[in-house]
Amino acid sequence: MTMTPGLRKFALIAHITSSVGWFGAVTAYIALDVAVVTSGDAQILRAAYIAMELIIWWALVPLALASLLTGLVMSLGTPWGLFRHYWILFKLLLTLFATIILLGHTQTSSYMAGVAADPTTSIADLQALGGSLLHSVGGLVVLLLIMILSVYKPRGMTPYGWRKQHERRKVSQRSMQ
Repeated sequence: MTMTPGLRKFALIAHITSSVGWFGAVTAYIALDVAVVTSGDAQILRAAYIAMELIIWWALVPLALASLLTGLVMSLGTPWGLFRHYWILFKLLLTLFATIILLGHTQTSSYMAGVAADPTTSIADLQALGGSLLHSVGGLVVLLLIMILSVYKPRGMTPYGWRKQHERRKVSQRSMQ
């Protein structure tokens, strides 16, 4: 099923917007994560942990899910297809991986924000929570890989893609006769 040009453009805008938004939200999260790792100020730590939870629930999770959904719509509604090219499969797998890791991290972030919101928590306990900088930077690297695949579109068709291309050529040759 191929989308009409207008619908395809709308879906593409939604996909690019959600994907770039996800990238931006990860960058904001990293800034707060750096503050958590480097600060010795209790107020900064409390604010950063609480803001990190807000970014996860109100930006990262919705944008990750929107990016995944709009990516599926784009692949299924355009001639690129979902299973025809390896780069699309890799993008899907990386997006699923990043989304699953993110969803798993939500509980940890909520716990840290809950501890930080308690005014009786000491600065030592706040610092002991630590940051998730490795996790955050890893997420950014995965999103960069997805972006690189989107731009460069490395060659390589799956066996399914080769079969579909061969079938399309046969139909085209028959119609020309």
